[in-house]
Amino acid sequence: MRKAFKYRLYPTKPQVKDLERTLELCRELYNAALQERRDAYKKAGKSVGLYQQKRYLPQIREELPQYKRVHSQVLQDVLHRVDKAFQGFFQRLKAKKGKAGYPRFKGKGRYDSFTFPQAYETGVKLQEGERRVLLHGIGSVKVKLHRPLEGKIKTATVKREGEHWYIIFITEVDPKPLPPSEEAI
Repeated sequence: MRKAFKYRLYPTKPQVKDLERTLELCRELYNAALQERRDAYKKAGKSVGLYQQKRYLPQIREELPQYKRVHSQVLQDVLHRVDKAFQGFFQRLKAKKGKAGYPRFKGKGRYDSFTFPQAYETGVKLQEGERRVLLHGIGSVKVKLHRPLEGKIKTATVKREGEHWYIIFITEVDPKPLPPSEEAI
């Protein structure tokens, strides 16, 4: 069973700049991947898949040094988001219920999170008695763990909500049966 734990982050001003820079780079990659798929279909009538786009990530990181500070799995997750948007679009087309809604480009301020898909093995580590979290490319950020984290961490998503930052851990926990009750519902 999967369970989500959302905690508030308290980054310093330089860390906020790094978090915003990471979001901006992810947004640019999302829009570029969307544009590539759109152009390939318009010009050649061919579709570009997720794995074709993933193959270009090392080249992008080589040519654009700013992407080297962003974890590679975060960039791969951005491409997964684009692919998921297209899968949803094609499912809506197939269902023929109203307008299908072609995937949209993300404007400034419209891309508010990035995800570490294999959080605990790679980009995210809890440290210092679990009062700080180490994020790849950002550093050690203060976190308010208001409730204990249960289970094994699977993914971690860093999210901006207004002026505040949060980290959402998705964990895998063993399901606990409810205690027996004689009360009617």
